[in-house]
Amino acid sequence: MKTSEMEEKKISVFETLFQKNVNDNVEKKKTGKTELSYLSWSWAWAEVKKLFPDARYEILKFQSANGNLLPYLYDEKTGYMVFTNVTIDNLTHEMWLPVMDGANKAMKGEEYTYSTRYNGEKTVEPASMFDVNKTIMRCLVKNLAMFGLGLYIYSGEDLPEEPPLPDLSDKELIEKYLSQNPQNKTSVDEYLKTKSEHEVAEMMKNYSDWSK
Repeated sequence: MKTSEMEEKKISVFETLFQKNVNDNVEKKKTGKTELSYLSWSWAWAEVKKLFPDARYEILKFQSANGNLLPYLYDEKTGYMVFTNVTIDNLTHEMWLPVMDGANKAMKGEEYTYSTRYNGEKTVEPASMFDVNKTIMRCLVKNLAMFGLGLYIYSGEDLPEEPPLPDLSDKELIEKYLSQNPQNKTSVDEYLKTKSEHEVAEMMKNYSDWSK
């Protein structure tokens, strides 16, 4: 097939899938102030097969030290990574995805801890085959997005995450706000005369820089 014909085929597939509205099949998951969207893998694959019956996907496997084929690569420092290939009309795109926990931290072979700015130490549990399988199917969905299906729901996911809100008491929240905005102490004192400490603290959350 000539290059120009391949390009036309690619555009045709992309436009067809990009026009699909996936909103009713998206699950939203919030971690801190970040909200991520997940598209149902079963629905996504069914829609692709309806439009392109010859579509196929592959889960890449890697040989371990003892000769077994495993559906992931593992590194002690960085954790697990899975890979998929999707082919539609002789066009192939690949995708990869790390195995992560609910807080989007890389899962490894053993439990480990990490420090947060405000909430002390957090623990990441070791990855299980359930975690690997779940990540493979998410990787497949992201792979399909490279062909246009639900691509728009990933918009902005590569932007820097906002720092998480600290786990502070109402009094500590107010003190932090005043440490950054000492010129507003008189106004805060006036608020405290008519509002509860909790109400004032909730107001301060929107005006404090939690990265400091």
